[in-house]
Amino acid sequence: MTTYAIIGGSGLTQLEGLDLKQAQSLDTPYGQPSAEVLRGQYAGREVLFLARHGHPHRIPPHQVNYRANLWALKQAGAEAVLAVNAVGGIHPAMGSGHLCVAHQLIDYTWGRAHSFFEGELAHVTHVDFSHPYDEALRGRLIAALQELGYPHSSHGVYGATQGPRLETAAEIARLERDGCDIVGMTGMPEAALARELELPYACLALVVNPAAGKASGIISMAEIEAELARGIDKVRAVLGRVLAAD
Repeated sequence: MTTYAIIGGSGLTQLEGLDLKQAQSLDTPYGQPSAEVLRGQYAGREVLFLARHGHPHRIPPHQVNYRANLWALKQAGAEAVLAVNAVGGIHPAMGSGHLCVAHQLIDYTWGRAHSFFEGELAHVTHVDFSHPYDEALRGRLIAALQELGYPHSSHGVYGATQGPRLETAAEIARLERDGCDIVGMTGMPEAALARELELPYACLALVVNPAAGKASGIISMAEIEAELARGIDKVRAVLGRVLAAD
């Protein structure tokens, strides 16, 4: 049986319903992960959980130690990763509350430690990243969304931006021209690092606001937090359905 790790983003710093068995503070060659790796029973099976931004939510996207997080999960026994991301909606279909199982991404981040393959190496390693998300995992998320009847998109291009500020309207217009459907700040280098560790990885994105220029007025953090509170129960239900079905 596959050992799943769940990486919780904004709004999911705790996995409600997790019957906690162990909290591990792990050291890695890349420093400390964002939080303890929690091991417990969820939806009838053992899972690992890590809060990407720490608990409480305190680490901004550009300062998350992505390498330590992925290394710690692998070290703890993870065999596949389900990542939860709060995002802005660019495509008209991606309204607030919509769920998207991304199939592609474009990386606009900079200055982040984005690879395990650096320093004094015996040889250069290149990993194929043509399709950044694992299709089998994507299929399980999509099946769960269909069974639950939640509005969702089975495809979407995730534009990963640097943060922590939100984007300008002109930047969102550029991302839209590039083909992005949703925008977030934590999709990379997390997905690429999982690939380097040979961990199947998929993203469940919850749209919490229209991206800049896609609605009248400014983007309110209060509105984002309210949308997170409304949508996170759906996220938990989807994760539970995936775990119970596998």
